[in-house]
Formats: sequence, structure tokens, C-alpha cells
Amino acid sequence: MTETCNVVVLISGSGSNLQALIDDLHSAGSQARIRAVISNRADAQGLARAQAAGIETRVLDHKGYEGREAFDAALMAEIDAFAPQLVVLAGFMRILSSAFVRHYHGRLLNIHPSLLPLHKGLDTHRRALEAGDAEHGCSVHFVTEELDGGPLVVQAALPIEAEDTPALLAARVHCQEHLIYPLAVRWFAEGRLHLGADGAMLDGAKLPATGHLIRT
Repeated sequence: MTETCNVVVLISGSGSNLQALIDDLHSAGSQARIRAVISNRADAQGLARAQAAGIETRVLDHKGYEGREAFDAALMAEIDAFAPQLVVLAGFMRILSSAFVRHYHGRLLNIHPSLLPLHKGLDTHRRALEAGDAEHGCSVHFVTEELDGGPLVVQAALPIEAEDTPALLAARVHCQEHLIYPLAVRWFAEGRLHLGADGAMLDGAKLPATGHLIRT
């Protein structure tokens, strides 16, 4: 892929992963460009981050729509106006409808704060500690209709320390999120990453079930 890969990022909150993407993808030589940042919350701090970087922003309040399907249809129209090759979920706190996921099949990425398939859903850091896990981390995956269940692209794993609390663990995991999410988006923009019939493919080879695993 030699032309620019247009990216739309969806957020609901502070946008720390968005900032990592902005810092990485807007550097010289990057083939990805964030065309727009869309939030379902007008008070999302990430909107200010995008505006500071000169990126267009949109707010689409889900409370103004009757049901998930109506909101997702409006959201798809907003996204498609920017003609993106890739849609990135960066703390977008909405469960997406099947129609939305199918519409962006193979070009929708998410990051999750656990080593999937462990600890799908919320409150992952506390759950990892309570389970006595030896390691924890984060995962980038293609989005499918199974919640937090799409093919894995890249994971970063780190050892859980004796002094870790949920807050300390979250902070350490966030640092890894800010490394692996831009990496996955760069791979996609460069044409190295795609979703094949049998799973995530990198450089023409099927990735293992864990995705590309990085241990720190």
C-alpha cells in the first residue's frame, strides 16, 4: 500500500491511546493519517487532543437516538463521509451492533486491556490480580461480532509484580498500549496486516492465536 491510509478514530473519554496514535502516525514517513475523531460524548478530553493536532472532530450523542441500531447507522454515515480505510476504537465505550461490525469487516481494530482471551469485558486489572495471574497486558484485535473475541494482531505481556495494585497495573499496561496500538495501525497502513479467511495475516503469514506476542 503506497497511498495514504485514511483512519477514523472513535473515542468516549480521555483519548490517551488517541494521543499515542497522533504522535506516531503524524510523524514523517507514516502512511496513515487520522482524518477524523468521533466521540459519543461532547465532554471527551480526546476531542481537545484531536483539535490541538488539527484533526477534524465530530460528536454524535448516542442518547439522541432510539436504540443502538439507529445510533450505529448515523455513526456509519459520519465515518463514511471521511472515506477511511481503517476505523480504530480507542476507548469507545459502546457495544457495536452486528450491522456496524459487518460494515467495517476487516478494517476495524480495537485495543483491550488484558491478554485475550483472558478477562474479556471490564475491570481487567483487578480481575487479573484476583485470579493470581503471573502476567497481564493488552491486546490489539480485529473486531468481530463476538465481544473482545476477534482475531488477535499483537499482544504485549508484562509480569505481575507482588506490589501491583489495579491502579499500578493499569498504568504499566497503558504504557504498553501506547506502543502496540500505533504498531498495529502502521502495519495495516503499510499493507502488511489484513484479516484473512482464517484469521489475522501479517506479511502474508497467518498470525498465531496469540497474535504477535511482545514480552517486556
